[in-house]
This record gives sequence, structure tokens and C-alpha cells, in this order.
Amino acid sequence: MANEKIEQLRGEILGACNAAADMTALEAVRVAALGKKGSVTGLMKDLSALPPEERKAFGQQVNTLRDEVTAALDAKKAALGDAELDAKLAKERIDISLPVRPEAKGSIHPISQTMDEIAAIFGQMGFEIADGPDIEDDFHNFTALNFPPGHPAREMHDTFFLPENEKGERYLLRTHTSPVQIRTMMSQKPPIRVIIPGRTYRCDYDMTHTPMFHQVELLVIDTETNMSHLRGCLQEFVRTYFGVDDLTTRFRPSFFPFTEPSAEMDIGCSRKGGELKIGNHGDWLEILGCGMVHPNVIKACGLDPNIYQGFAAGMGIERIAMLKYGIPDLRTFFESDLRWLRHYGFAALDVPSVTGGLSR
Repeated sequence: MANEKIEQLRGEILGACNAAADMTALEAVRVAALGKKGSVTGLMKDLSALPPEERKAFGQQVNTLRDEVTAALDAKKAALGDAELDAKLAKERIDISLPVRPEAKGSIHPISQTMDEIAAIFGQMGFEIADGPDIEDDFHNFTALNFPPGHPAREMHDTFFLPENEKGERYLLRTHTSPVQIRTMMSQKPPIRVIIPGRTYRCDYDMTHTPMFHQVELLVIDTETNMSHLRGCLQEFVRTYFGVDDLTTRFRPSFFPFTEPSAEMDIGCSRKGGELKIGNHGDWLEILGCGMVHPNVIKACGLDPNIYQGFAAGMGIERIAMLKYGIPDLRTFFESDLRWLRHYGFAALDVPSVTGGLSR
């Protein structure tokens, strides 16, 4: 009788185990069989009612049943776990063979695009690109550029100075890309014709200033270079960059320690209705500073100013990008706002060239 009861119970439990559709149902089978009040656990209570000679055999049968039920529960649990994982993976599957979704495509930052446009224009004129370190010493950033001691640009309110090193030397974050002009003149023999794009740093922050910004400078050193070459070069640049073939320009006297004579260059524009428009509309907009390289700068680089002369110019890359692409606030260039970048960004394959066209 006891054997029949065990066999019947085995069939019921194993059948319920196989029929469990999920982990919850399987747990209910386990509790009903092996819990404190479970059917298998209850068999052990029948031992006390059996004759002594039958207890050993019955106990072994109950233990065997418990082991079979436990094994069946573990096997079913593993099978259900595998099935749940397969279902989850199938639901979350990504077909990497599909083309990139339109909403996931990247953009070229306006600063990078503008740098490429500048390089394309001056590259057509025969300029090469020069580069230098962001951390400079006083000689390259100030002294060699004819900044006298006590000049306001040396003061802390303009310049990020680093702590003095063990030799008592104080380095700084370059305030312009002009130190690369010095390094170029000291390392290359004229004729020199380079542009110098890169990051610069100054203590300022508002709608038109940021602590880090980008400049591009150009340098020409030769034996016969003069202001007419400077004017023609810059005039060709602004006309090509802004896409206005007859864009008017003017040069106003100015002062920079590293150029003599010095000038600021204006381009034609209109401000009617509060909207700035580049072109020959009767108004003027300052765009860059320039001039003939000061003889003291040429001498500081180990060249003879009686033989060599040249011109230099510099402009803010963010500034000309804002003018061309209608960007109102300089700070937005560095806020990492994807919405802004999607609006003002450029396609990755939109490579500027003078012959193929600049982005407009």
C-alpha cells in the first residue's frame, strides 16, 4: 500500500513539474512537494505508524522520491531560465547589419569646419600649417613678440600663469598663437609662409569671450614682402570665406607690439533691422588685426631685419564662424548641446575646398 502511494505521488509531482510554465508555477510545485506541509515531507510522518521491520525500506523510498523530485525541479528551473534568457535576447536583439539610423548620425563641429575652410583657402595661396605647444614660456609668448616689461597683457587678469617650477621659471597657457610664429622663424629659414590655427587662453567669459577659444594667425617672411601683399592676401581670404566676390575692405591704423605698422581690417556689412549681413551695404565691421612684423621680433628670432621683412595677421575662429553661420552666443560652441550641434553641425563628408566649394 505504501509503495503504491509513493508511486502515485511520484507521478503527480513529476507531471506537475513538467507542466510548470514559469518560475512561479515551478516554485508552487516545490512548496507543495517539499515544503513543511508538502506531500513528500508528510510521508515521513507515516513512518511511526509502520511496523519496525518496514520502516527502513519505506524511509529509503521516501528519500529516493525526494531526490528525484529535487533533481526534476532543478532541471526544470534550468530549462525555464534558459527559455527566459532566450526570449529576452530575442526581444533585445539588434541587427547590426542594418544601415545607421538617420537620427544617430554624427556632425562636424562648426569650429572644425571653419578651420578646414581656412586651411583650404590659404592652402590654395601656398601657405602651410604650423603648430606649437599650448603651454608656453615668457620668452615665446611675450618677450620675443616685443612685449615690454609691465605691459598689461602680462598681468594676471589676462593670462593663466602656472606655478613656478624648481628653477623659478613660470610657464603659462598661451594667450595667442603668435608664439608659434617665433618658433617657426627660429627653426625655419625664409621664405616662410604659414598659417597657425589653435587654442588660446585668457581670463574672460561672456557672450563674446570664453577662457579658451581658437585663433588662426598667418605669417609671411621674405625679402620683398610689403603691405600691398598683406592687403591682397587678406582681401582674397575674406571674399572667398564669406562668398562675396566684391566684398569691400578697409584698413585702419592700430597698434600691436609685434607689428609696425599695424592695422585693423574692416569688411563691409549692414546692420539694418538689427540683423548683421556681410556685403557692400555702407557699414563696416572689424574682422582682424594685422601688420608688418616688427623688426625687433625678426631680430629676436635670429634673423636680420635689414634683409628680411614680412607680415602677420590674426583672427578669432569662433568670431568668423559666428558671422558666417549666424551663431549669436560664443559660449554655445563649448556647451556640448547635441541639439545645437545637429542644427549648426556639418556632414562628415562635407569637406571644404576652394574648387569644390566652401560650406555656406
